[in-house]
Formats: sequence, C-alpha cells, structure tokens
Amino acid sequence: MAAAGNAFSGERALVLLSGGQDSATCLAWALARFAAVETVGFDYGQRHRIELDWRLSFLETLRREFPDWRERLFADHLIDLSVLGEISDTALTRERAIELRENGLPSSFVPGRNLLFFTFAAALGYRVGARHLVGGMCETDYSGYPDCRDDSLKALQATLSLGMDHKFVIHTPLMWRDKAATWALAQDLGGEKLVELIRDGTISCYLGSSESRHPWGRGCGACPACALRASGWERFTAGQRG
Repeated sequence: MAAAGNAFSGERALVLLSGGQDSATCLAWALARFAAVETVGFDYGQRHRIELDWRLSFLETLRREFPDWRERLFADHLIDLSVLGEISDTALTRERAIELRENGLPSSFVPGRNLLFFTFAAALGYRVGARHLVGGMCETDYSGYPDCRDDSLKALQATLSLGMDHKFVIHTPLMWRDKAATWALAQDLGGEKLVELIRDGTISCYLGSSESRHPWGRGCGACPACALRASGWERFTAGQRG
C-alpha cells in the first residue's frame, strides 16, 4: 500500500466517501496531496442510509469553508449497490441485533462490501482517469472485518491492476491509526475547523441515529461504531488538554 506523502500531487484520486468520520478524514488527506479529487458513495440498502444525506451536506460545507481545497474537489458520484443489501443477512442491512456470530465476526459484517466498493471505484476511476483509490479502512480500531485488513487490500490492489490492465494504487491512510489518531490527523490537515466539521457534519452510527448529540457528534451512543468514535474523541481531547 502507498504511504502518506506528496509524491502523487499532480494526479487524480477517487475517495470512497460514506458520510462518516473515517472517510471524511481520508477526503481531507487526499485533498492535501492530489491535484484533483473526486468522491464516490454507495447505496447498498444500509439501515444507516442517513449517512448518504450527511455526505452531501459535508461536501457542501467543505467546499464553502476550505476554498483552497474547493479548487481540487471535483465530481461526486453515487453508485446503486442495492443488490448487496438484497443478498446480505447482516445487522447493517436487516433489522437485527449487532452481536458476535459463531465464526467470531460481528453480525454487522457485510460480506464482500469493501471488495465491491473498491471494484466499482476502480471501474469508475478507470473511466475518469483516477488511478488512486482512497478508503478509510483500518485494522487498529475496527470491528474485525476481514475486508478491512491490509493484506486483503494489498491483494485486491494487485487483482484490480491485473484485471483492468491499469495500475491502481489503494491508499488507506488510517490503516494503522486508532480513532484518537484519526481525530489528530484531521486537526493536522485542517485545524480545529476541520475537526469541528467532521464532529458535527458526519455520522458513523450503525443505526443511523442523529437525534442525540454527544461531545463527539451525533449517534445512538451504544453501537460499536459510536463506541469507537466516542472513545477516540475522549483520548484525543485528553491529549489536547494534557
């Protein structure tokens, strides 16, 4: 996987933007490195579909509040992957509890999701001339999903490049960062203004709950995604105070 840096500043990137904290931070990371950035979201029948609405508001605010980045931020795309929701029986695509299964994976794991996301992103990138694909996958603070692992995405990068005869690079700037470090990265990239935008303008809740506002943003406050975001915020703000 490619490391962070400015080696690709003259090229175009495509960022997988869900509407949550991680992908929003990755978008800022890409805007700081690439000359042109496009975004893509996926509607796969997720229970927390509200994130797709939040992503549009986030993009609008980002363009308004960060004029330097606005010049690099180009088209946004939304891809219908509802077939994934139709064939999945998970806590993210069905009304069921989030719990551990017998195989040790949580019921929120959607088999093939990230593999499909990057495959469709690569097909889109092939068309728009973006060989750099950026995603917020991480195997530090995460739910144990096998398609978030570094090895999985390295293999996928090779497969996509071979299968399309086009050298893609998958960037995962959060792969070895925990949630506290992800908040810190946002601060490094865009200062307190970006931290506030990500806190108030993104939603990571698996249940798509936006009624309750917490110090770390909106969400149910109880699902694994909210728990990770909350604990990361607490550690990040404690470090700021210390």
